[in-house]
Amino acid sequence: MTSLELTDLKVFVAIIEEGNISNAAKRLDYVQSNVTARIRKLEDELGTSLFHRHPKGVTLTEKGALFSEYAHTILNLSAEAVKMVQETPYPSGPLAIGVVDTVTCLNFMNTLAEYQQRYPDVSLSIWTGNSPELLAKVLNHQLDGAFVFGDVQSPHLIADQIQREEIKLITRQHHDEYPDLANTKWAVSPNQCPFRQILEEWLRSEGISLVNTIEISSLETIVSSVRSGLAATLLPASVLTGEYADFGIYSIPQKFRYSQTSLVRRKDRYASKAFTAFAKLIRESLAE
Repeated sequence: MTSLELTDLKVFVAIIEEGNISNAAKRLDYVQSNVTARIRKLEDELGTSLFHRHPKGVTLTEKGALFSEYAHTILNLSAEAVKMVQETPYPSGPLAIGVVDTVTCLNFMNTLAEYQQRYPDVSLSIWTGNSPELLAKVLNHQLDGAFVFGDVQSPHLIADQIQREEIKLITRQHHDEYPDLANTKWAVSPNQCPFRQILEEWLRSEGISLVNTIEISSLETIVSSVRSGLAATLLPASVLTGEYADFGIYSIPQKFRYSQTSLVRRKDRYASKAFTAFAKLIRESLAE
């Protein structure tokens, strides 16, 4: 009967994430021969190879990819059990929250400041990224929760819709005539971004392909590209305040006009008091 050790699973996962044994050894502060020996022992116990060895590193075998899902689950459950029994009666400890750029344009920072003032024993960390990246981090237990844009469809996640957003077409300056969609250059985020998907569906309904694009990963750079006249884009109306209000702002068809910002978390049996208090404060701030 095979007896799995958590340390072996941690070594296995570190190798996956680093892509080679030497980097995994450095990360774990182990000698490389120890890491190699542990993986060989684990493979012997399982009776199968977990990695393909290459000159530049390793990749998972088919069996290794299957085993990695269980390894992550076991390690995450182990960490969850420790958190649960060590948790204080009040919100405390680490809390990692992901945020898409457009959410930071809301009254978000003020809410964070109020949260930290109420719960000084919480060690808060904020991660930014696009919605697909943040959802992946939530699923992989790298984030306790995340604010994301668009529909969230995963049996492993709970999404609390916190704000309905109106999407606008943004250009450098306003004209009486509606922009010529077929001849517009578009600033878009990488694939799977909800704004890009909305734009693609809208143009397709008009018989136009989304091909005249410049791909940009940050909101600030997208806005700069619009300000310079390089491209147009789609953004939530909540972003368009202050200096952004001077841009050309146009409504888009009703079918594509609205989407949701949601606070998502995993469907775990355990939710920390720190996260529960955070979610409650977010709901309170939106109700005001």
